[in-house]
Amino acid sequence: MKELLYLVLGLSAGTLSGMFGIGGATILIPGLVFLVGLTQHEAQGTTLAITLLPIGLLGVMRYFHSGHVRFYIAAFLCAGFLIGGLLGANMAETFSDVVLRKAFGVFLIIIALYTIFAK
Repeated sequence: MKELLYLVLGLSAGTLSGMFGIGGATILIPGLVFLVGLTQHEAQGTTLAITLLPIGLLGVMRYFHSGHVRFYIAAFLCAGFLIGGLLGANMAETFSDVVLRKAFGVFLIIIALYTIFAK
């Protein structure tokens, strides 16, 4: 059942990435730490694994050698991210530039506050 959580997390990250042009790590790293229970290192290594080629190859290799990559989780995140990226890009096209910019700002504030104050 955790696979569904991974898929939804990937879908959310992909959708927001497609919508706001953000990197998926903005969603994936906090999601993997707070929802899945990975360590910060595991979350970063696993997130890099979905961007493996060409962007994160060297970073993934380093995290992998330290035992901080969960490829099984990364596969589900990647599937959700792929679909979510398209959904988010389609959604963003329906918003005016002003609405999109303000929504992006609110989103970043929420992520920042959650990251700072979560246990």
